[in-house]
Amino acid sequence: MTQEPIKILVVGCGNMGASHALAYHQLEGFEIVGLVSGGKTKEALNEKLGGGYPLFDDYYSAMDTTKPDAVSINTYPDTHETFAVDAFGRGCHVFVEKPLADTVEGARRVVNAAKKSHKKLVVGYILRQHPSWIKFIAMSQELGKPLVMRMNLNQQSEGNMWTLHRNLMKSLSPIVDCGVHYIDVMCQMTRSKPTQVYAIGAKLTEEIPDGNYNYGNLQIRFEDGSVGWYEAGWGPMVSETAFFIKDVFGPNGSVSIVAREAGGSGKSDSIESHTKTESLLYHRAALDAEEKFAHEDEWIDLSDEPDHNALCKREQEYFLKAIHQDTDLSDHMEDAVNSLRIAFACDESVRTGKVVNL
Repeated sequence: MTQEPIKILVVGCGNMGASHALAYHQLEGFEIVGLVSGGKTKEALNEKLGGGYPLFDDYYSAMDTTKPDAVSINTYPDTHETFAVDAFGRGCHVFVEKPLADTVEGARRVVNAAKKSHKKLVVGYILRQHPSWIKFIAMSQELGKPLVMRMNLNQQSEGNMWTLHRNLMKSLSPIVDCGVHYIDVMCQMTRSKPTQVYAIGAKLTEEIPDGNYNYGNLQIRFEDGSVGWYEAGWGPMVSETAFFIKDVFGPNGSVSIVAREAGGSGKSDSIESHTKTESLLYHRAALDAEEKFAHEDEWIDLSDEPDHNALCKREQEYFLKAIHQDTDLSDHMEDAVNSLRIAFACDESVRTGKVVNL
């Protein structure tokens, strides 16, 4: 017996909303019942998908009209909590882009609403569905402890991307918005409890609100002695030199993502390039009797990896499977809250100039 498709409302039709809508459009398990955005992005997306989908300017009127089974929330972070809690109150499943909310308390309210409604909540941690990143994390666990983790994603943005970044910074800093991905990766690599964070930030433009910053760098310590840093900068003034660093090393050696093409000049604000890995470089620390390296470095080719849209499709297949198989998402939800809690502790450190204990 075939299952009825899940009727889904897509809220927010920008970069990520469009990618997720394409996935719903392609997957037989979903039926899009409407596209919602305040501007013209829904018209452009509707045309890209072949037309025919109902269009709405307002979330609430769309919900009242379409009565969906599930809602895909891809708006700016300051609306995530409100829309998600409302959707759960109406008995809908929810997919929400990261970050889950714009406060830790808000994120917990969303999780509590999901539990109360007995509906599924999936947060858009796209790297968790990426086979190359899954391999990167698995290989990190062969390196011994403690680990040293170094990651960044600086974006030299202009035009539409700079507009997107300015809008994001009305509610969040770069190290919160992007950092939750990489904090989550560090937690998976160490499988250890984070104990403290320290962060610095700089405001390099008057085009963002007072109190926010468009460059930030965080440092994080873990209970097992592991340490990591992450930096993120947004704007036309940001340097593209070494904007894409993703590596980890421990007593036994190192594993590094080396994206020669995606890490090239002019690619730093390309959303498509942010999930590319291309290859892993595996270095073993073991020395022979003459104290020369006992093993050649190993290159692992990942050029067959899925592209950005294929990764979004994997996320939605995960969402669909969770709904149909009644998957227990308790750990998934708690991990999303935890990475956000750590990221906001970094914001607190920037504001106060002090180390924040977790």
